[in-house]
Amino acid sequence: METLSYPVPANEIQRLEALHSYQIVDTDAELTFDDLSELAAQICGCPAAYISLVDETRQWMKSICNLPETICDTSRKDAICSRTICQYDVMEVPDLREDARFKDLPLVTGPPNFVFYCGAPLINEQGYALGSLCVVDFEPRKLEHKQREAMRQLSRQVVSQLEMRRHVSDLHTTRRDLESKRTEVDRLMKSVMPAGIAREMRERKRVEPRFFSSATVMFTDFFSFTRMTGTMAPGDLVDTLDQFFTVFDGIVEKHRMERLKTIGDAYMCVAGIPDQNRTHPVDACLAAIEMREVMLRHGRMRAKVHLAAWQMRIGINTGAVVGGIVGQNKIAYDVWGNTVNLASRMEAAGEPGRINVSENTYGFVRHLFDFEERGLVEIKNAGSVPMYFLERIKPELSADAIGAAPNEKFWVAPAN
Repeated sequence: METLSYPVPANEIQRLEALHSYQIVDTDAELTFDDLSELAAQICGCPAAYISLVDETRQWMKSICNLPETICDTSRKDAICSRTICQYDVMEVPDLREDARFKDLPLVTGPPNFVFYCGAPLINEQGYALGSLCVVDFEPRKLEHKQREAMRQLSRQVVSQLEMRRHVSDLHTTRRDLESKRTEVDRLMKSVMPAGIAREMRERKRVEPRFFSSATVMFTDFFSFTRMTGTMAPGDLVDTLDQFFTVFDGIVEKHRMERLKTIGDAYMCVAGIPDQNRTHPVDACLAAIEMREVMLRHGRMRAKVHLAAWQMRIGINTGAVVGGIVGQNKIAYDVWGNTVNLASRMEAAGEPGRINVSENTYGFVRHLFDFEERGLVEIKNAGSVPMYFLERIKPELSADAIGAAPNEKFWVAPAN
C-alpha cells in the first residue's frame, strides 16, 4: 500500500461515510456558516478564518472569512487540517514556518502565506472528525485559554448546523415523490417568483409577508421609450425589449439577484432576498455595470448601421423592505417600502447611460467602486437627496481595463 504524506484517522472509512451523509461538500455558501467563521476570527483576534471539510483527496472550505476563493479546494496532502482531524482537541501552531510538519506546505510558503494556525476539529455525535473550524494569521501569535475554549464551543455550533442541515435535507428527500407530481406547477411558479417563495406558497398555500432589514433594489428604464414606440413596428419593439430583458435575466441570476417584474420598458430586480446575504449591494452594482456594458455594445452595433442607440437609466438603493405575495388569481411576489420608492427615484433622477446610486448603497460599496459625486439632487416627495454616479470597479480591483469584472483582490478588499 502506498505510504501517504499525511496522517489518516483510525476510523477513516467510517469517517468518510459520515461526511458524505451530510451531502454538503461542493454546496453553495450559506450565511450561517459564514457568520460562525467570522465570529471565530473576531473572538480570536485573527484576520481570517474558515470552515473546512476533508474528504478522500482534498480539503474543501464551506466558508471563508477574508481569504481568497482560490484556496477553497486544496489537496489533502497540502492541508494543515489533515492533521487536525486526527485528534480530538484544538490544534494550535504559533508559527507554521518553524514546525517541520507544516513549514513546506504551499499555503505557508506561498500565498496566502499562513504563519499562525489554530483549528478545532468538527466532531459529530458518533465521534467522527468531519473537518475543522480554523483561524489563521500572517504573523506568529498564541491564543489565550478563553479563546481556545471559544474555538471548541464554536466548532460544536458548526456541527449543530451540519446536523440541522442534514435533517432538513432528509425531510426534503422524503417528500421527493410528492414533489415530482407537481413539477410543472413548480416550474410555472418559479417563473413568476423566487424559488424559496414558490416553495413556501406550495407548502403553506400562502406566503407570510417578511421584513428584510437590508436589501438592494434596482430599477432600469429606457430613455425616451415613449418616443420610440411611435417610430418602431410593434413586433420589432416587443422583440427588442424581450432580447434585452432576457439578457438582463441572465445577468441578474449570475449576481444572485431576483427579477421581480417588468412594467413596459421598466425592469425591477432586488438583491439580498429572500435568501439573505451580506454582498447584495455589491451584487447589484456589478449587475448594473454589466447591464450598462450590454447597452453600450448594442449602441456601437447600431451606430455602424447609422441607427440611434437605445439608452438606459439605472437607479439603485439599499435599505429595509417588506416582501410578500400580491393577488389571488394572478399572483406575484413584490417588495414595498421607502427603499423601493427611493430606488425608483434614483432611476428617474438619473441620466441616460449612467447608474445613479443612493447614499445608502454608496456607503456599502465605495471601497470597491469609483463614483462621481453628484451632490444633493431634488426629487419628488423626498426633498434634496445625495446621489452618486457609479462609474466602474476600482482599477486595482478590476480584472479588465473598463472596470466591469472583479479580480481576486476585489472580494477580499477591506472596507474603508
